[in-house]
Amino acid sequence: MARWFAFRSLPWKLGSLVAAAALAVAVADGLLVHRLSHDRMLGEGRARAMSSLTQEISTHERTGAEMRDVIIDPAEMPPEVAAIGRSGQEGVWYDERVRNGPRMWAVRPLDGGGVVAAWVDMSAERRSLRALDRNLVGAGALALAVVVPAGILVALRLRRRVRGAAATARRIADGDLDARIGATGRVHDEITEMAAAVDTMAAALQERLRAERSFTADVAHELRTPLMGLVTSAELLPEGEATGFVRDRVGVLRALVENLLEISRLDAGVERADLAPVPVGEIVAESVRRTGLVARVEVDGAPVAETDPRRLDRIVANLVINAHRHGSPPVEVRVAADGGDVVVTVRDHGSGFPDELLAELRADGPRRFRTGTPERGRGHGLGLTIAAGQAAVIGARLRFANTPDGGALVTLRLPASDSPTIDAAG
Repeated sequence: MARWFAFRSLPWKLGSLVAAAALAVAVADGLLVHRLSHDRMLGEGRARAMSSLTQEISTHERTGAEMRDVIIDPAEMPPEVAAIGRSGQEGVWYDERVRNGPRMWAVRPLDGGGVVAAWVDMSAERRSLRALDRNLVGAGALALAVVVPAGILVALRLRRRVRGAAATARRIADGDLDARIGATGRVHDEITEMAAAVDTMAAALQERLRAERSFTADVAHELRTPLMGLVTSAELLPEGEATGFVRDRVGVLRALVENLLEISRLDAGVERADLAPVPVGEIVAESVRRTGLVARVEVDGAPVAETDPRRLDRIVANLVINAHRHGSPPVEVRVAADGGDVVVTVRDHGSGFPDELLAELRADGPRRFRTGTPERGRGHGLGLTIAAGQAAVIGARLRFANTPDGGALVTLRLPASDSPTIDAAG
């Protein structure tokens, strides 16, 4: 209801426009009818006054009878009427100053000198004109009472269609590419065209993303077989400095292919979490240890979360590796209970996320093949993308921020559990 009364809302704007248009039409029509009726009233009054005067003069000239319904003495006439007579011309004049009602005067000069004038009462005509004005006002108010609500109803229907289309567009922007607006009305209007365009865009975007994901998965699968041969061949090389370099690069390539395969599975939505109550502190400490990187781990109490330990290990490992790769030591990992959740934070002491990159992370989440290093462009790589995907699988929330004193801060929030825990190694 509050939105309905907002001055910038569509119903308010369209209702105001309809009301203004209806009021303008009513006022214009009323003024036109009033003017035409007023002019007709004056014309009829002039004709009556002149006819009365002509009849009196005619009767006097024909029979010599005394003119009783006319005024001969200029002193008894309004000054304007006397002035017309003294000019030597006949004419009429409308006098609204009379207390008992307006009069229409007719004046004519006499052949032997002097003037003669007669008047007719216009009170009835003025009352008729005022009654007409009241009827016009009533008709205008009735028209407004009918037209304005009708315009508001139309605006409400349009707003409902536009808001429905906007809600669907937001769902598409949030990643629900199956959302469609569909037909928004029986009439093929601009809103229907907009809905069709958005649906077409969503379908094209969905198909493009599906093709890109399929391409990524196909490339990773195609690379896996020759890569395994390459790994085997590298292991057979004689020991030496060149062999160590080759094995290192092959290991990097193998990790990249495995990451691509993992992302393709996450994109396909086939991953399912194996949830169980686990001691988060132990899982996190073991995950950090297996990375082989230095990080200070702090655990407050013995928090337990309902989660998938394997996927939690994958998330924490990627966050720690990313902190070392793009931040600066020391890297700090903290596990603590917070209300009904278990919170895992990973912090480094580097320059933090760039503002533009942080806005992207908060709005759209991590993007693949973005690393944040100057030589490879801004952004982040596959590590954060995998972490975000695995967090979505286990129902966790991943948040990115910068600390006030410098450094990047990533917060993983897991739902707590009151159930008995399983062994961390399990």
